Amino acid sequence: MDALEWLLTGFVLAGALPLLSGCYQFILSGLHRFRRRAEGTLEREPNVAVVVPAWNEAAVIGRTLDTLLSLDYPPERLRVYVVDDASTDATPDVVLGKAAEYPGRVFHLRRDVGGEGKAHTLNHGLRVIRADGWYEAALIIDADVIFTARSLRRMVRHFGDPSVGAVTGYIKEGSRPANYMNRFISYEYVAAQAGARRAQNVLGAQACLAGGAQLLRRESLEAIGGEIDTSSLAEDTFTTFNVQLAGQRVVFDPHAIVWAEEPHDIAGLWKQRVRWGRGNVQVTWRYRHVWLRRSKGRLGGVSFALIWFPIFLMPALMLLSSVSLVTLYALHRDLAFDVFRSFWALILMTYLFVTLSSFAQDGKAARASWREAVTFPGLVSLAIITIAVVTPLADALPEVGLLLAYIWLSASMLAAYLVRRLESAAHGGWLARPLLYVVGYGPLLCAITAAAYFAELRRADLVWEKTEKSGSVGNLA
Repeated sequence: MDALEWLLTGFVLAGALPLLSGCYQFILSGLHRFRRRAEGTLEREPNVAVVVPAWNEAAVIGRTLDTLLSLDYPPERLRVYVVDDASTDATPDVVLGKAAEYPGRVFHLRRDVGGEGKAHTLNHGLRVIRADGWYEAALIIDADVIFTARSLRRMVRHFGDPSVGAVTGYIKEGSRPANYMNRFISYEYVAAQAGARRAQNVLGAQACLAGGAQLLRRESLEAIGGEIDTSSLAEDTFTTFNVQLAGQRVVFDPHAIVWAEEPHDIAGLWKQRVRWGRGNVQVTWRYRHVWLRRSKGRLGGVSFALIWFPIFLMPALMLLSSVSLVTLYALHRDLAFDVFRSFWALILMTYLFVTLSSFAQDGKAARASWREAVTFPGLVSLAIITIAVVTPLADALPEVGLLLAYIWLSASMLAAYLVRRLESAAHGGWLARPLLYVVGYGPLLCAITAAAYFAELRRADLVWEKTEKSGSVGNLA
C-alpha cells in the first residue's frame, strides 16, 4: 500500500475508537477493587445541606423529600433546601406542607423571578446555606431522584480521606413499568457509570459528578468560589473539573445507588442529551489548557484523554471512517473490501467485550435490559457484522449493497434522526419503537451528539429544558 492508502485505512479504523475506549475503561474498571482506599475515618457524620432545584415538580418533590428524610442518617445532621424557581404548579404548596411536617429540616426558598437556568437556581440555595454556616457538606440533587437508604452514608464516608473533595453516586434508571427507552437507558448507564466511573476512580480523575447526586465538602465548595458555573449547560461537569483542578479528588461510589426517572421516548431523550452534549462541547473548549498537560494532574493525562475524546468526537469519527472507506473503494476495490472486513471484525470483538463486561458490572440491570444491550448498535449493524465476517455473504452482495454497508456507520446517524422525526409524525409514531431497534440506540446517541455540535455552533440559547417527570420511579431497594 502507498502512503495515502495507509492513511485512509487508519481513518477507517478510527471509527472503532469509541468502542476501543469502552474496552479500555472496562479493563480499568476490573482493577477497581485494587485502587487506593480512603485514608482515615470520619469522627462523625458531617452536617449535610441538600439543595434541590425545582421548577414545576409537584408530581415528584413530595416523595423525594420523604425519602431523603427517612435515610439512614442522623436526622439532626440533615437539612433539605428546595429552591423553587418560580414554579407555576403546586410545587410551593407541596414543599410548604413538608416543611410543616418536618419542622427545621425542610426549607422552601422561593425565587419570584425564575427562568435563568438550573445553575442560577442552585446558586440561590448555595448562598443561603453558606450564609447560615451550619453545613459541612452540600448535596446537590434533582427533584425526582430517590436515594436508597444507606446511599448518603456510603458517600460521606469518603470524606474520611482529606484528599477527597467531592463524591458522586450511581444513578440508575428506575421508571416502573419500564418501556423500551427506559431499558436502553438502563443498559447505557451500566456502561457509562458502573463501568466508566469505576475506571475513572482507578485513573484518579472523574469526568463528571452525576447531576442527581453531587456531594461536595464545604472546603472544596469554598475553594471554587462557593457557587457553580452559570455560563454552561454542564454545571455539574464544570464543578467536577474545578474541584479537581483546585487540588481535591472526586470519587464515585458504585454502592451509593440513586434511582431516577429518565425519558420515556426519543423526543425526551433528544432534548435531555442535546443539552448534555452542548455542555460537553463547552467543557472541552473551556478546559482546553488541561488536555495532555501533566501539570494539571490526572485530568491532563493521556489516559483520561483516551476516555474523553473518542466519545466526544464519535460523530466526526464515524463520518471520517465512512468517507475514507468509500474513497479507498474508489482507489483500490479489493483493499477497501479487506479493510471493511477488518473494521467490522474489530467492531464485533469490542462490541462483545463491552456488552459482556457491562453484564458483569450490574447483573440485575443486564437481565432486565438484555435485548436492548444486544441490539444497542442496531440490527442493521449486526447484519453488517455478519456479512463482513462471513465472506461468502459479502461476495453475494451487489455493488450498491456493498457501498451502502460501507457508508452505514455514518448513515446510521441520519437514519436515527429520521426515526426521531417519525416519532413526532401524526400517523408514524408507532413505527419509531421497532425502527429504533433496527437503526440502533448507539447511532441515536451519536446523532444527538452531532445535533449538540450544531446547536453550539449556532449559539442557541442556554435554557433549562428539564425532562418532564411523572413520579414513575418504583419502590426499589
